[in-house]
Amino acid sequence: MKIEKISVTVFKIKSKKVNDTDGHTHPGPEHDSEEAMLTITTDDGHSGHAFGSPESLRPYVIDNFVKKVFIDQDPMDREKLWINLAKWQRGSGASLTDRTMAVAEMALWDLVGRSLDVPVWKLLGGYREKVPAYGSTMCGDEMAGGLATPADYGNFAEWMVNRGYKAIKLHTWMPPVSWAPSVKMDIQACAAVREAVGSDFPLMLDANHWYSRIDALELGRGIQDLGYYWYEEPMDEHSTESYRWLAENLDIPIIGPEYAYGKFHTRAEWIASKACDISRVGVADVGGIGPSMKIAHLAESFNMDCEIHGGGAGNLAVLGAISNARWYERGLLHPFIDYDEIPSHLNSIIDPMDEDGNIPMPTRPGLGEDINFGYIAENVTSAY
Repeated sequence: MKIEKISVTVFKIKSKKVNDTDGHTHPGPEHDSEEAMLTITTDDGHSGHAFGSPESLRPYVIDNFVKKVFIDQDPMDREKLWINLAKWQRGSGASLTDRTMAVAEMALWDLVGRSLDVPVWKLLGGYREKVPAYGSTMCGDEMAGGLATPADYGNFAEWMVNRGYKAIKLHTWMPPVSWAPSVKMDIQACAAVREAVGSDFPLMLDANHWYSRIDALELGRGIQDLGYYWYEEPMDEHSTESYRWLAENLDIPIIGPEYAYGKFHTRAEWIASKACDISRVGVADVGGIGPSMKIAHLAESFNMDCEIHGGGAGNLAVLGAISNARWYERGLLHPFIDYDEIPSHLNSIIDPMDEDGNIPMPTRPGLGEDINFGYIAENVTSAY
């Protein structure tokens, strides 16, 4: 079995989400947007698929890097192909990103799983058949009835508990919200949620990396007193020493890094320097499923949890195969967004939540996504 063809299909979708000037996601009016699907096909007719942004899968990147490394190769050699692709990053002029690598590698995993009629999480080792979900909010906003006040966060937390979530993570206010960031407002929102859900309910805070050391320490002490479960990203994560200092001065567990570049090398530095108490990895953040597994097992060797950043098929596959993660991040959630609405290019969502707040592992082969190929074919905007 050899890889014969690599193609990208860009197609139109409807979206009710918009990004503000600082890149944070919020509800917005329905509008046309685009999604891209990478397909890898072998000479014996097997195919694998993975989704990404049209920008990360643009023709220049696919032609000059992914095709050069993958074409005529055995898709079973995923580690070799990933390493050979990673070697191109240094000389790519920053064109070959970890996100591109992640989509390409996920398509390989999907192809192999489909060819063997086995879910990827089983191929990775298979540890569990379901995982508890925490509700992860969008960043705060200034929308009436949205997430504009501490009381809004408290009210939405009550809804999430009633919906079945067994833990909640807040993303609080960030620029361009007119008065953000504000340590005092963040603490008030965290306190409102604590009051709404009770003293024993697991809560987390992702403070979105805008604070100085002193502000991060003040906020950490505030949520520490409120009994929060972990503290995430209050400062720029490229300053490992700042997080080592923060972890040394707080009792609440510090989790990270989420977005800092460097794949497993950076996560190893954080663990070794005691900059975190819980490691953090997301498939799109570190270049794929394979490197995510390396990081999870690295953390495991230190008796450390490794929580997975974000949802989706790739992250769910990793969660199904490791023992040292407690939660699936389901979101981003907002009072004006129906997370359970099925996207037009899928026949079902990858992460339906049961009445006990658990996400079952997919039973379909490969990554398990139930793709609506008919919709995609009818809404193509470009293909290459």
